[in-house]
Amino acid sequence: MTEVNLKSEKSNEPSKAVIASYGSGKFLVEFFAAAFSALVFKYYETNLGLDPILSAVGLVCFSIWNAVNDPLVGHFTIRPTRFAKKWGRRYPWIFFGGFIFVFTLLPIFIVPSFILSNTGNKQLLLLLWMIFATCTHDTFFSIWELNYQSLFPDKFRGQKIRSFAAGVATVIGVFGIAIGQILPTLIIDYNDNQSFITTAWIFTVVGFIFFFLLLPGCREDPDMIARYLQENADIQENKRKRESFFKQMKVVFKQKNFMAFVILYFLYQSATMSMSGSVHYLGDYVLPGDASGTTIIFAGMLVGALISVPLWIFISNKIKSNQKSLILAAIGIIISLFAMTFVTSYTGYTITLFLFGIGFGGFWLLISPAMADVIDEIVVKTGERNDGIYMGFRAFFGRLAFAVQALTFGIIHELTGFINEAGATQPDSAIIGIRLHLSFIPMIFVIIGVIIFWKMNDLNPEKVSEIKKKLAEMNL
Repeated sequence: MTEVNLKSEKSNEPSKAVIASYGSGKFLVEFFAAAFSALVFKYYETNLGLDPILSAVGLVCFSIWNAVNDPLVGHFTIRPTRFAKKWGRRYPWIFFGGFIFVFTLLPIFIVPSFILSNTGNKQLLLLLWMIFATCTHDTFFSIWELNYQSLFPDKFRGQKIRSFAAGVATVIGVFGIAIGQILPTLIIDYNDNQSFITTAWIFTVVGFIFFFLLLPGCREDPDMIARYLQENADIQENKRKRESFFKQMKVVFKQKNFMAFVILYFLYQSATMSMSGSVHYLGDYVLPGDASGTTIIFAGMLVGALISVPLWIFISNKIKSNQKSLILAAIGIIISLFAMTFVTSYTGYTITLFLFGIGFGGFWLLISPAMADVIDEIVVKTGERNDGIYMGFRAFFGRLAFAVQALTFGIIHELTGFINEAGATQPDSAIIGIRLHLSFIPMIFVIIGVIIFWKMNDLNPEKVSEIKKKLAEMNL
């Protein structure tokens, strides 16, 4: 590979303002994800009257689209564009995809009146609209978010700067999750469809603001652009072609540490989506009061996650292993979900959500550094920085969790006699079902993920240090 003059890692570290700007992207990701996972299934099932099984089918179709969409977006966006020399590999995609993405929540909740008034084919039309709107939302999410996530290993290259940047992003992202979950509880009336639409408009406005806040932190500096152009020049000089998508996919499944990571990530996402999506069922059917009553429950999670960030940074630096620290955070999540299976009051759920927040904050803090370590290993093995491919598969597994949430809810609701009407009095069996998909089933997901990750992952501190040395030698 031809040499280029690059600054030292230390002199080229991004400023705190750039790190904060980059971190605001985490707010956007988690803010919209919180609204999607908590509201979409419930809105279509109980407010619009879509059959629970059809609601599950709609989100499964959405997840199948992810199987095609996310990896392919990762594959095609690694190719040079006409803007690469000035703006880099990823920034143009972040700008284009993000600008459109912030508006795509609206069609999910604003269903055309001809569908709602159609008595004969309403179920089918609702299902088709759900699939169309959610898949459009995901397409533009993938375009901007995959490129945004792919920046992290290249933009933050040292262990300390990665820990600091991940810590800042975690704090900002936790606010995104918390506000994304708390805000609907202050606006939504479970019996009023218009309140859901108002919530979607507010999310769009807030998302538009944070979209512009993240742009400065996503700009690629001259060194990053130089490395990318150099890699492409090397490919052309040696008359090499980038491998086809399917060949790259085979490489992905051969990376043991990567597969261990995405399996744990998938099961963690399945657990958190099921738990957070269950809270509104809890507020509507199990606990007394209205949507505002769940505000304190989500606030407990926010406080737990925020105060845990310094603790997990300390643990990670002390252990000097992002992988082991990730396991400890997951164990914290398991303990909190186990405790949650025994509580029946607002106070009990607030305390257990606080404990969940502590483990969740650590897991979320460590996701990016742990993934960056995994990608560094792959770059050393392959000699190319095709981060987008791997981020595409991570996104696929993360978004596939929506299908797990939907199937879990749909099957449990069907088996337990759930009545899909807002504010309905549910039978005891349906209450048990809600409690199952709130805590017990998510706990099982995380336990399985931890066991698989512990057995498969072998990235110890010595191996990570050796990988970083090789990266510096290879100038990647």
